[in-house]
Amino acid sequence: MRSHGVVRIGASLEPKLLAQLDRWVKERSSPSRSDALRTLVRKELSEEALGDPEADAVATVTLLYRHDAPNVLRRLAAEQHRWADHIRFSGHMHLQGDSCVEVLGMVGSHRELVRAAENLRGIRGIAFGDYSITSPSIVGGRTGHRHPHRKPS
Repeated sequence: MRSHGVVRIGASLEPKLLAQLDRWVKERSSPSRSDALRTLVRKELSEEALGDPEADAVATVTLLYRHDAPNVLRRLAAEQHRWADHIRFSGHMHLQGDSCVEVLGMVGSHRELVRAAENLRGIRGIAFGDYSITSPSIVGGRTGHRHPHRKPS
């Protein structure tokens, strides 16, 4: 999906809703109302695309833990190897107080990525885990991840 310019549309909003939109535009430093509306539309389209459990998807997974927790590093490494077919990026940060954060970039089907993220954040010793999943199709992209393949056990 390549951009070939823009098409202008008109939108009618109640004054209160317009004020909320303008506040949101300002808070997120959006360049314009149009940019904010595009963001909102893409978010909804991504959620709609992810209604299909087999939809092509990308995810970021954030894991916070103390590296001195018993066996947490061994468990985390083992689970990352389990999901290696899906992990495209892994970043590690050392924080003060013997804490660490791991950020993973993943590809796969929506169903696979939810399973992987839930599995990773459920590792004993992980103090906090969160994830975000979206569809690359909203910007005309694909992950290149092939389906089906063996399912992690």
